[in-house]
Amino acid sequence: MNDQANPPVFATLGCRLNAYETEAMREMAETAGLQGAVIVNTCAVTAEAVRKARQEIRRLARENPGAPVIVTGCAAQTEPETFAAMAEVTRVIGNHEKMQPQTWDQIRGANIQAPDLIGQTEKVQVDDIMSVKETAGHLIDGFGRHRAYVQVQNGCDHRCTFCIIPYGRGNSRSVPAGVVVDQIKRLRDRGFNEVVLTGVDLTSWGADLPGTPRLGDLVMRILRLVPDLPRLRISSIDSIEADENLMLAIASEPRLMPHLHLSLQAGDDMILKRMKRRHLRDDAIRFCEDARKLRPGIVFGADIIAGFPTETEDMFENSLKLVDDCGLTFLHVFPYSARKGTPAARMPRVAGPAIKDRAARLRAAGDLALSRHLQAQVGQSRLVLTEGPRLARTEHFTEVSFDRDMPEGTLLQVEITGHDGQRLTA
Repeated sequence: MNDQANPPVFATLGCRLNAYETEAMREMAETAGLQGAVIVNTCAVTAEAVRKARQEIRRLARENPGAPVIVTGCAAQTEPETFAAMAEVTRVIGNHEKMQPQTWDQIRGANIQAPDLIGQTEKVQVDDIMSVKETAGHLIDGFGRHRAYVQVQNGCDHRCTFCIIPYGRGNSRSVPAGVVVDQIKRLRDRGFNEVVLTGVDLTSWGADLPGTPRLGDLVMRILRLVPDLPRLRISSIDSIEADENLMLAIASEPRLMPHLHLSLQAGDDMILKRMKRRHLRDDAIRFCEDARKLRPGIVFGADIIAGFPTETEDMFENSLKLVDDCGLTFLHVFPYSARKGTPAARMPRVAGPAIKDRAARLRAAGDLALSRHLQAQVGQSRLVLTEGPRLARTEHFTEVSFDRDMPEGTLLQVEITGHDGQRLTA
């Protein structure tokens, strides 16, 4: 990489995959020798996310006067005109373009100066994401200081009525298993004790590859071919797509961490149908019961939307009850936000105060569930991965705090002595 007196400033909004891709862009920009630019990697999951992106762009432009501002990510992909219209923005590039080394070579070669356009090219460089057929294995040497995140999949073939993400990410594409395994071997050689597989629709991994392997096949292959990897973790999954080998891995592979984050979204069958989800309430409950039988002690997180259009109080109660019925521990609660261009945006809306109230009640249920989980850990011995001098996470991804400094990036066996309602203490 080139030495830089004035390296680019990066800002990431949104999901872990965005953060992963920011690191890939950072490496490509540094390799290209780009200096003095601001790059904002946006999120489009809600209207609020887009608002925050615009706010962040203005803040960074103020703090970096004269620097060219390059906007990318899902919001840039789905509504490039919004950002192109901003006086602070120099160029808008799409989700596919941002992962191409030649994009950063071109930007560097153009010697851009804000607020001018880049050379004589157009301000917007966003192609049709649906035409992208492959996802390259972005070989980052360890995104994250203590655990490494490996992108194995991108895009989504499903069209949930509330979701804009497929239009920002394109159709599902998988990174071949051999590329994934080789990258994890390199990460292990660099000392990483935990690897997290990440993607937009992780359980669709392999559908576009020869032989149509499944996510469970990839997990088993990684554990077999990287025998010295202490911990493998998978990020958010669609439980209805969990395959036989994934369930086998949950049951038989102690190096696969006993924590799953589920894309549930709702707990009422009518709302699930209107969302165009592929599971019903009982499917979610059954999956959690089956996984818990295979791996006693496994914990679940979940995404749940409050106030989806047409949701009545009784329908919401079914989502609220799902916290206990599935035995959820970590809740990500999303107040419904209409996204222009999605079918749900045309459905009868729930009043704003009701959405806010329901989101608060879901979060309260999540806080209670987390408190129960934390209390159950007191007195237990846990193998934790340290993330900082006084912070670690258990196998269940539960945060643990220490009262003295510990070596970072290491696995330690500790005794859980208590909790503060949010974290364990050891």
